[in-house]
Amino acid sequence: MIQLENVNHTYANGTQALRGISLEIGAEAFTVLIGPSGAGKSTLMRILNGLVRPTTGKVTIDKLEISRAKNVQVLAARRKIGMVFQQFNLVKRLTALENVLIGRLAFMPTWRSTIRMYTLEDRQLAFAALERVGMADYAWQRADTLSGGQQQRVGIARALAQQPKLILADEPISALDPKASEQVMGLLRQIQSEDGIAVIANLHHLDAVREYAERVVALQRGSVVFDGHPNALTEAVTRALYYDEQKATQPTPDLSTTPLLVNA
Repeated sequence: MIQLENVNHTYANGTQALRGISLEIGAEAFTVLIGPSGAGKSTLMRILNGLVRPTTGKVTIDKLEISRAKNVQVLAARRKIGMVFQQFNLVKRLTALENVLIGRLAFMPTWRSTIRMYTLEDRQLAFAALERVGMADYAWQRADTLSGGQQQRVGIARALAQQPKLILADEPISALDPKASEQVMGLLRQIQSEDGIAVIANLHHLDAVREYAERVVALQRGSVVFDGHPNALTEAVTRALYYDEQKATQPTPDLSTTPLLVNA
């Protein structure tokens, strides 16, 4: 269970990225974050991953309050948080299997991780993760020879190799074609529903949101302005959330003044 209680975050330059975020997120629903650029989605993801400490408020993941925990405790917690990145973040000169094994480095003693001395169990776990995402036949192929969709599936396998309790997917399909996007979103949804792993994805494609999400959390100006089922994402809601950028001289419609849109 992930709990955020009145989380606020202000950067050193004075920009307030998050304002009073309170949420509970579990593994029972595929959760998607949406909102315009600058709404605070990336900051929220970084806080959930322990990369950023909130200015105020509490963040608890699996009973550990990571917002106030010691650095060594946060590092230990991050071992069980898998990341899926927009640009894949693979080591191009390594094979698909070697990239997945990177997900095991945090579980190894420093001397073994330095020379990448993986155990047989690590290798079996990594290969099983590649099988899970349909990439076992490409285990020995260099990452830079794979298509974008294949690379992203290797990225998901790398996250699975961590045996995570939470997977954070930061715009995982923005660089993919429609077919690859369907494969990636289908895998993430399957992992959440079959493995009982909490998955939180940050998406811009509303068609994918409506097809795959079970819960949608929308941010605007750092605040939660919508929290509900994608069926409640009416045209009026999305129009208010994503204002017409051609009319950027007008103020952004503020959904927080419309309480009916929250907890829809």
